[in-house]
Amino acid sequence: MKHFKSALLASAIMLPLMAAPAALAETPAEALVVAQNIDDIVAIDPAQAYEFTSGELVTNLYDRLVQYDADDTTVLAAGLAEKWEADAEAKTITFTLRDGATFASGNPVTAEDVIFSFSRVIKLNLTPAFILAQLGWTADNVAEMVTGEGNTVTVKYEGDFSPAFVLNVLASRPASIVDSVLVKENAVDGDMGNAWLNENAAGSGPFTLDRYVPAQMVRMKANKAYFNGAPEIDSVIIRHVAEAATQQLLLEKGDIDLARNLTPDQIAGLENEEIKVETFPQAAVHFLSFNQKTESLTDPAVWEAARYLVNYKGMTDTIIKGQMEIHQAFWPKGFPGSYDETPFTYDPEKAKKILADAGVETPITVSLDVINAPPFTDMAQSLQASFADAGINLEILPGTGAQVITKYRERTHEAMLLYWGPDFMDPHSNAKAFAYNSDNSDDNYAATTTWRNAWAVPDAMNKETMAALSESDAEVRLDMYRNLQKKVQESSPIVIMFQAAYQVAMDNDVSGYVNGATSDFVYYRLVDKN
Repeated sequence: MKHFKSALLASAIMLPLMAAPAALAETPAEALVVAQNIDDIVAIDPAQAYEFTSGELVTNLYDRLVQYDADDTTVLAAGLAEKWEADAEAKTITFTLRDGATFASGNPVTAEDVIFSFSRVIKLNLTPAFILAQLGWTADNVAEMVTGEGNTVTVKYEGDFSPAFVLNVLASRPASIVDSVLVKENAVDGDMGNAWLNENAAGSGPFTLDRYVPAQMVRMKANKAYFNGAPEIDSVIIRHVAEAATQQLLLEKGDIDLARNLTPDQIAGLENEEIKVETFPQAAVHFLSFNQKTESLTDPAVWEAARYLVNYKGMTDTIIKGQMEIHQAFWPKGFPGSYDETPFTYDPEKAKKILADAGVETPITVSLDVINAPPFTDMAQSLQASFADAGINLEILPGTGAQVITKYRERTHEAMLLYWGPDFMDPHSNAKAFAYNSDNSDDNYAATTTWRNAWAVPDAMNKETMAALSESDAEVRLDMYRNLQKKVQESSPIVIMFQAAYQVAMDNDVSGYVNGATSDFVYYRLVDKN
């Protein structure tokens, strides 16, 4: 096996793909080279990062007090805290920080860093801040809610939450701990280091950020001093390659080790004995949604008809085969509290009758925003064809991931084809996103699909969502979430269609790659190349 030197590889990846030589040697043994569409990234600062690819980077660059780790993504394990003690009656959790943990800068991890990190998220109040704000933290009270002395940090919370819920919140992305000394040194005009952290990193994770060029590449180096053991691989290079066909070509030529975005047809067509495919169940649900600011999409009959205009089986048998399965509820199958009934099938005649009985005039013309990458564009074309059968004409508007997501957050779309993954592993995460919106005003931004689609959720459903959050009986609580899913499934402007299954093609030499149920559970720490 021949290998390029790291310096040669580093220079080669900056060239346009079309300029690459006709034949290249395999990647160096000390570097894992990944081809992936990374143009969804808007921010990499943990206080702002809210995209799927951003989550992957944050997980590998930062730690949390408690976290789901590469060794077992289903177990909440010790992170920067070696132990903790919860007092449900006093609504506090006291964490003891582990000895010897350091940031990439060499600065020790201290209680002051934890206090600064949590306070920073709340005070900046960017997209993911709502996750920590659920604990009753505000810019005015966070200094009293998070305190520390020596190697001890005490977290207080408001609300009738179980400690398990609070720990899951503290294991989420915005709860990542940043190097307060380094971040303060790079703060500008009161931004608390936000601009700098969107180009750099200040974490204690298994990798350090060596270079980041938006929509081009990411290079991470192993943190040899990582408390949980140095990564097996010296560096990870993620190349932005939007085209799945190009990813396949690069993998087959040996220019990359992993291809992250191959289509089902490409996966099925791989015949190279040097390449293997691994499948990872995912928590993301894929949906079609209708903005309630668009008058023609506000009639519940349109929502109901739409559920019978999706060719679910047609898509899972062809264009998304192996990548998604039919799932029509907001909490993913396989997790406690999921509702797995799938009552809707493709039935255009029934859809037309629903519209006619409700007096809805057709044709209806609607713009559909979609990420310009597989499999989303193929799915959009399938929806365009099947919806036309009932007189609903979808005009496809492709854009980069960042463009589409930004438009969604601004509520300027009409219809949207997108996906949603839990912010933390508790059913309330998705219930808050799909079944709650107590203030639908334009100036009350909320990082939920209900608000982004301008859907004023019925008051009874809002109350049921919050009641489920505080229910102390575990089984009763899960039943409440199942009931919420059934109600959203029956009538809402959000048509949930599929649950993702993620396939990654890689060189046979690669082992130890971990891709858990969410983007926050993508780990390179255990990767080795034999």
